Amino acid sequence: MLSRYLILAITFLLAPLTTAYAQLAERPSTCLAMAQSLPRVIYANFRVAAAGDEVKITYAGHSTYVIETPAGVRIATDFSGYFGSDPLPDVVTMNKAHSTHHTLYPDPAIKHVLQGWGSEEEPAKHSLVVEDVYIRNVTTDIRRFGYAEKDGNSIFIFEVAGLCIGHLGHLHHPLDNSHYAAIGRLDVLMVPIDGGLTMSLENMSEITRRLSSSIVLPMHRNATPLSAFTSRMDNEFDLDFRDSPSLTVSMRNLPRRPTVVILQGV
Repeated sequence: MLSRYLILAITFLLAPLTTAYAQLAERPSTCLAMAQSLPRVIYANFRVAAAGDEVKITYAGHSTYVIETPAGVRIATDFSGYFGSDPLPDVVTMNKAHSTHHTLYPDPAIKHVLQGWGSEEEPAKHSLVVEDVYIRNVTTDIRRFGYAEKDGNSIFIFEVAGLCIGHLGHLHHPLDNSHYAAIGRLDVLMVPIDGGLTMSLENMSEITRRLSSSIVLPMHRNATPLSAFTSRMDNEFDLDFRDSPSLTVSMRNLPRRPTVVILQGV
């Protein structure tokens, strides 16, 4: 278990730098796992979570989870303005596949509005520190009106209290090795399970298994039976139904066996 938490790659052994690391040069990631493609990497931890550091995660609706950090930073994912807006978040992330995942008119009082899409010339690239959380993104393509739009979606990753928390956004295609290298380790994974508007459940469950997160939080379920996703994970993941829309997570209380956690409202 120790290796899950001691994960910072010392990059002076690596030549040349990968694209995944180069885009994060502003601040090395504690969650970036590159051992498979880059041999002889040495891992160390540049930040050890303090005793009692806990992150609160609340399911607000659709694809919006609200993440509250130990320092009190409030983050709403795939923010459309309908969910997670009260109280107003400090940071919102957005994707543009559908209007239920973004808003063109965010409240100007929101300090950081992070769009998951860029321009035709430049994909979205985020590397932002807000108090005790480091936020970065990995872009993927989306399908729009019958054609593929390159880098139209972002997987957002939140590094806080020693934890690596990832939100797949409105993911439309399988991930390749370069995506997995850029994502790195994820302790908590937020995964859409609609089975159609994003990806098939077969492909989504394959991604979930490969990322092998300690906690998997389904979202974007629509009318899909929960069992359609959870039955695909039975042999490798435990199942935990909660009677609350919130849970608190720390490095100390991650489950020993990967677990799909169904929060109230999902």
